[in-house]
Amino acid sequence: MKKNPSKILKDTVVTLIYAIIAATIIRLFVFETMMVPTGSMIPTINIGDRLFIEKITFQSREPEIGEITVFWTPFRDERAQRMLRAFDKFMDLFSPKEFKGHVKYVKRLVAKDGDVITLKKVNGKWKLFVNGKIPENLKNVDYLPEGVFEYPDLWEYLDKASRLRNNEEEYKKFLFNLALKKGVKFSNIILSIVGGMDPVKYGIPYYEYVDKYLKPKNINFNDYIRSEGGQIYVKIPKGFYFFMGDNSKESLDSRYFGFVPKEAVIGRPILRIWPLKNFGPIQPINNK
Repeated sequence: MKKNPSKILKDTVVTLIYAIIAATIIRLFVFETMMVPTGSMIPTINIGDRLFIEKITFQSREPEIGEITVFWTPFRDERAQRMLRAFDKFMDLFSPKEFKGHVKYVKRLVAKDGDVITLKKVNGKWKLFVNGKIPENLKNVDYLPEGVFEYPDLWEYLDKASRLRNNEEEYKKFLFNLALKKGVKFSNIILSIVGGMDPVKYGIPYYEYVDKYLKPKNINFNDYIRSEGGQIYVKIPKGFYFFMGDNSKESLDSRYFGFVPKEAVIGRPILRIWPLKNFGPIQPINNK
């Protein structure tokens, strides 16, 4: 007996609705994907890799030091946003309201709230010390003393510069005076992160991060950074993490943009699904 065409159409629509609802629930609470736009985690993770992210584990426990973690940027990264493909932009429509227009970063967790970190040379290589010791899961990773470990007042200047970014004349004057005061290298670092001028048409409106996550908690950068005997020490505030990339010389990470609120954590990448030739699990650091 032939089915009524209208009944077939109705059943098909209902099935599609159920499928969309199920996919949305899975996307919101269980799994999601991301495309890696930069080389900050090379050789562990490469540019263009598509990762499968599992979200349940970090709902039941905190990420551990040394774990590769995916998190929402606590600011809008306009350059990375333009690198996303259509599929990623569509999937991000389901992102939490407070992170609309933000992008995902994948880095390694190196410190939690209350931890004090610094970088020291060991056998000719820079290592990260957390509370006076090199964590077991970070012994095979080398880091460079850049960002806040080179310029302790970097985050303050990022905040100031980003508030002037939309006033081109004042912004140029600020960067020029900064180059005279702190050096051309420092001024260029600020410009490369904040952006906002030709030929740099991308960047991070850093003040949004400060106003949204730091000021409400009365967090002042000066209270968490100290210099002692030529060594820079950074203390992580309550409710925040510190992330760094394995490819230290090419990583825009917490050395540059600062602390990441815990609520920005999404999950852990468990599988590389693209390119197919590299299909497989994301390996922990001590299995490299």
